[in-house]
Amino acid sequence: MNKHSIVFLGLDTHKEFHEVAYCEEQRGASSVHYGRIPTSKVSVKNLIRQFESKYPSATIHVVYEAGYCCYVVAPSLIPKKPGERIKTDRRDTLKLVK
Repeated sequence: MNKHSIVFLGLDTHKEFHEVAYCEEQRGASSVHYGRIPTSKVSVKNLIRQFESKYPSATIHVVYEAGYCCYVVAPSLIPKKPGERIKTDRRDTLKLVK
C-alpha cells in the first residue's frame, strides 16, 4: 500500500468546508471519498500530514477547481458523461482526482 510514487488529493472548496477525495497512482486505481474537513489552515495541514504518514515515499499532488497554490483544473475540462447534470461536491472531488 505504501509503495506509490504519487497520490492525488482532490479538494472541492467552499467557504466553511472542503470535500476531499484521493487516488493512488496505479492503473485501475479507483478514487476514494475521504470526507469533509473545515477550511482552516490547521485542518488542511493535518490532512496533508495524515497522507504523508500513510504514504511516506509518495509525492502528494493537490488539485482543485480554482485557487492559487495547487494544480488548477478548469471545471469545463473535468470529464463527465453525456446528460450528467447533477452536480454534487462528493462527485466533483472524485472526478478531480481522476
